[in-house]
Amino acid sequence: MAMRRFNKYLLYVVLTVIALFYLMPVYVVLVTSFKNDAEVSLSQMWWLPHLWSISAIGAAWHQLAPNFGNSFYLAISATILASAFGSVNGYALSKWKFKGANVVFFLILFGMFIPYQSVLIPLLRVLNTIGLYNTIPGLILIHTVYGIPICTLIFRNFYASIPHDIIESAQIDGTGYWGIFRFIILPLSISGFVVAGIWEFTQVWNNFLFAVAVTNPPNQPVTVALVNIAGSQTVPFNELMASALIASIPTLVVYILLGKYFVRGLLAGSVKG
Repeated sequence: MAMRRFNKYLLYVVLTVIALFYLMPVYVVLVTSFKNDAEVSLSQMWWLPHLWSISAIGAAWHQLAPNFGNSFYLAISATILASAFGSVNGYALSKWKFKGANVVFFLILFGMFIPYQSVLIPLLRVLNTIGLYNTIPGLILIHTVYGIPICTLIFRNFYASIPHDIIESAQIDGTGYWGIFRFIILPLSISGFVVAGIWEFTQVWNNFLFAVAVTNPPNQPVTVALVNIAGSQTVPFNELMASALIASIPTLVVYILLGKYFVRGLLAGSVKG
């Protein structure tokens, strides 16, 4: 009993040390964001500010604010569309087995493994042809298409845990394909939408390659604006850290508010029956 308690405490100590080590960069970003220009130096990197200041945060927000609207418009729209298409695909592939369903599922999943760089040039030509180059709707289209495979996988695994007897009972009552989806599957899909939504929102918000290749100012998302701040001019470290902190807040808030539902949704699709 004593040995078991010792092992438990030892595990907590090890995990705490690992967590602290992992959070060291976060600490540096946070404290540097609240320092004034005079206190920013490598020798004082680990020190708390003598005088807490939000001037760096204000300057960073002034530069990033115009791009935040683009990022929210992009991430929310792409997340909704990819999740919606993924739920329909997952429903069809898990509850309505048809000839060649496994082949279709494999082809959809194959999209997850196509590198962004390999399709960049033809993608730009297609967007230019259809008039969506240098537009947020063009980015929404790209992220929706790239998000459908992973969302399909998430919903297919999630719907597999729903007993098929429910579907058969609804069919006996005369409910059709879309009626079953609307009145039975969708109400049971909240956890699945949370998982797919968090995943897709995070991927879209943090994406840089498509954003920098497809858009130009003023249509660029916040990730491109953040890199422009860091690389186009000499900016104090406190403003750079504050910019990184501001850009990370939306995804951080999403995980804080929906984190428990995210884990619950993952577990919901892990047991079939």
